[in-house]
Order: sequence, then structure tokens, then C-alpha cells
Amino acid sequence: MPTSDQLLADLKELHPKLIDLSLGRVERLLAKLGSPHQKLPPVVHVAGTNGKGSVTAYLKAILEAAGKRVHVYTSPHLVRFHERIELAGADGKARPIGEDELVDVLSRTQAVNDGDDITQFEITTAAAFLAFSEHPADVILLEVGLGGRLDATNVIPKPALTVITSISLDHADKLGDTLEKIAREKAGILKRGVRCVVAQQDDVVLDVIRSEAGRVHAHLIAWGERFDAYEQRGRLIVQREDELLDLPMPGLIGRHQVINAATAVVAAMEFAGSTLDLGDIERGLGSVSWPARMQRLDSGPLPEMLKPGSELWLDGGHNPAAGAVIAQTLADLEERAPKPLYLIVGMMALKDAAGFLSPFSGLARHVITVPIPGAHEATHAPEVLVDAAREVQLSAESSSSVDQALRRLEQLHSGPKRILICGSLYLAGHVLALQDGVAPQPN
Repeated sequence: MPTSDQLLADLKELHPKLIDLSLGRVERLLAKLGSPHQKLPPVVHVAGTNGKGSVTAYLKAILEAAGKRVHVYTSPHLVRFHERIELAGADGKARPIGEDELVDVLSRTQAVNDGDDITQFEITTAAAFLAFSEHPADVILLEVGLGGRLDATNVIPKPALTVITSISLDHADKLGDTLEKIAREKAGILKRGVRCVVAQQDDVVLDVIRSEAGRVHAHLIAWGERFDAYEQRGRLIVQREDELLDLPMPGLIGRHQVINAATAVVAAMEFAGSTLDLGDIERGLGSVSWPARMQRLDSGPLPEMLKPGSELWLDGGHNPAAGAVIAQTLADLEERAPKPLYLIVGMMALKDAAGFLSPFSGLARHVITVPIPGAHEATHAPEVLVDAAREVQLSAESSSSVDQALRRLEQLHSGPKRILICGSLYLAGHVLALQDGVAPQPN
């Protein structure tokens, strides 16, 4: 029997030579599989540029705290492909699909596809729908892979709810080079008669979403119009039209998590209604887990390379908007517990490196750039990232690896310091694999 690694490598070979920007390939495959996407539990469909992973994590935690059985679909994975497909367990907790079942659904989907051209994301999304259709659950949290309108997940005819998180410039080569174009692609998940919870947005983005909602007759529950949120005296205050919720601050750190958590709270309430109580929301906010989002690495081989008193953090943010919120989070940390900040950075080639790094100017003392081993696409060479860092007035040098960069930082500053490894989810996955002592699965 093949392994999931072998099957995924085979599926990658089916990639079309010409992409016909449509949902036709995945729709044809799903029809051959017996249309599993039409036999699913209620779906909450989540799109956005930044925050969609965090919002999905909060939703999962809140709904599970309320006793709901939750399936989850996210991408990319960090260490193992299995992370992308989480199945609700008998104990009420969703966990990554097991190797045997992943091999089973991938093999069945591959057989039915019969060698037709299809992208790996499309065929694995079909396999995920097959797995979801064969396991009972109360809800599926379905995160788009890229964009929304033409994303393989957008074959769900009528989700129970849609959510649009913060939209900013990213993937401009595929989605468009303006906020308006990107917003229109993301708003492609809106469906007739389906409510959509919309996180805080730039006005130009919200105008596009409103226009698309009007065109398809979707109902918007938008930040600033139907709900709002803020931090007050160490509490998360979520204000809806008819109520005020006084909640604990979310388990994920950063001011931006106020927006993500509040968006998830409102989405959970819209989905679950009266079956959700305040205690469920409080437990969910406190128990949320989402690796590589301002994750502190306290133990393991990498933090053990540092002298006592230092902090090692990890974040997978990779666009200018993410750089801004990460830098703000670190500035807040600096205000509460001052320590010199150093960055270890690796990025994919199509990302705006200078735009990502610019918010750290005046905050980080030094940047060390590194390659990303096993990346599925071209990456910025460390030397190119050094130039980008210097372009925004950051001191920088390159290194051959993360562990070499950590050793170099110990040479530069032997005392307590704060180090952030950042710039790419693929780099974050490599770091977590180093921490766990395993080989990461390619994306």
C-alpha cells in the first residue's frame, strides 16, 4: 500500500499545463465521486487574507466547548498534510485525519479521477469532502485555499454561514493588484440568502463586499455596522446590536486577535444561536490553539540553544499587513517586558519582503535571513532578503539555517533577548518539524 507521501507526490504530477480559471475540474471529479460535497453537515465557509486561520481556530474551540462535533479544513499544513483535514472524534475533539484513512480517501479519489488534469489542491479538497461526508459532525469549518470565487472549496451550494476576515494585498499575481480586485475574489464565497459575518475592513474593501452582497442577495453582519469589539481593562468587549458581551481576552496574543476573536464569537452565535451560551464562548476563547501565530517556543532543541532569560517566538505571517500587526504585538511586549528584539526571516519569492519588514524598522536590532528547506515554490534568497531589510533601514546579514542563525545571535548578544522567527508558514513548518525531530511533509 502506498503512503500518503507517495500519493501526494503522484497527485502533484496531474497539475494541468494550462489553468482554465474555473471550478470545472473539481466539479467533474466530485460528480464522479457521487457528489460528497452535497452530503455534508452544515458548512461555515471562511475566506480572507489575514486572520482566517485564527478565526477558524476560535470557531472550532467555541463550538467544541458547546458540545458540537466539528470537522475542519485548512491549508497550508505546517508539518504534516494530515493537519489540513481534521475529523470530529468520539470525544468531541477534532483531530488530524489518520494515515490509513488519508491513504484510503486519496486512493479512491485518485482512482476515480483516472489521470485527468487537476491541481493537487483540487483533488485533495475532493478527498477531504469524501472523508467529511463519511463521518458524522454538526458543522464543517471550511477555509478557502486562495481567493474565494474560484477556490476549490467554493463548490458548496449553500453554506450555513460565510465569514470574511481581514482583506489586504497578497497573492497579487493570482487575485489582482488592487484591494478592490482582491476583495471581489474573496467576496465570491457570498451566497444568496446566506448570512456573512465580515471582520473589520478598509472602507474600499467593505464597499466591494457590500456591492457583491447586494448582487447575490446575501445578508451582511459587518464590523462597525452590526457588531464591534474592543479591549477594556483586560477584558474583550463584544458589542452587538442588542447585547454587550464581557469576555476574557483570547488565548492568542496581539491586538489583531481582538478582531479575530470577536469575528469568531459573532459567527459562532450566528451559527449556533440559542444552543450557545456565554460559558461556551469563554471556554473556547481560553482553550484556543493555533500553531505558528505568535507562538512562544518554550522547550525543545531550538530554545535550548539560547541562554536563560531569552524568548523564542514563531509566526507564519508573510505580507505587509501581517508584518504590521506582528510588529505591533512585539512593540506591546517590549513595553511590558523590555528585551532587545532580533528577527530570523525566510520568505517566498512572490512576497513583498520590504513591505513585510518595514514595520520592524526602529524596533528590531538586527535581522538574520535564512533559506526555507523543502519549499514547494521559489523562495527569496537570503541575500535578497538582506537587501530588502537594509532598504527599510534594518541591520541585516544572511545565514545558512535557523540553527546557525540562533548561534550567530548568541554571539552578537549573549544576554537575554527576544527572537522572532517569521516571514513564511513554510519556514514555520520547518521550525516546528525541527522542534519535533521529524521530517516535514512538502506542501
